[in-house]
Amino acid sequence: MELVNDGDGLPRCWWGAEPDIYRLYHDEEWGRPVTSDRRLFEKICLEGFQAGLSWLTILRKRPAFREAFADFDPISVAGFDEATVRALLSDPGIVRHEGKIRSCVNNAARALELIEEQGSLAGYFWSWAEPESSAPREILPFTSQSTSMSRELKRRGWSFVGPTTIHAFMQAVGLVNDHLGGCHVRKECQRLRQSTLEALG
Repeated sequence: MELVNDGDGLPRCWWGAEPDIYRLYHDEEWGRPVTSDRRLFEKICLEGFQAGLSWLTILRKRPAFREAFADFDPISVAGFDEATVRALLSDPGIVRHEGKIRSCVNNAARALELIEEQGSLAGYFWSWAEPESSAPREILPFTSQSTSMSRELKRRGWSFVGPTTIHAFMQAVGLVNDHLGGCHVRKECQRLRQSTLEALG
């Protein structure tokens, strides 16, 4: 795994240099702590939609996804009926995969159960945060922690939450800091992550 420099003088993880939409996502989102329940629900849904596709496809379609899925408000999505699902299957702005669409509706209901039980999605998901460690030498497709979380979420009735999907979710929302050593945002993500862990207790 390498760092790249695309000319602005800032070293980045190899995958985050181009195109511009990837660079912005790498620099401003990936690995930075997310504690909003709505945004956490969005992230886990979009990672599920990404399965078998490129993240670039999902990122480009994210505005359409937000519009189609009520900005990922779990209460609204849990209430989607059959007519809404059929309408989503006709929406060219999103990934029209029936299983993934129905999974998002199912997972909204499961998210509401978690919020009722745990107080928030943030409280639950951040309890799975990886301990701080040295910068990775390689970015793994899954870990023992993501495998354990995947197993627990499936036990709770969630779907499209395999170990690889959950690891990508953990990386995206800051539950693990997988920016490579020397990446110009790694230290900032570490600092923000530590502050978040302390705030959530």
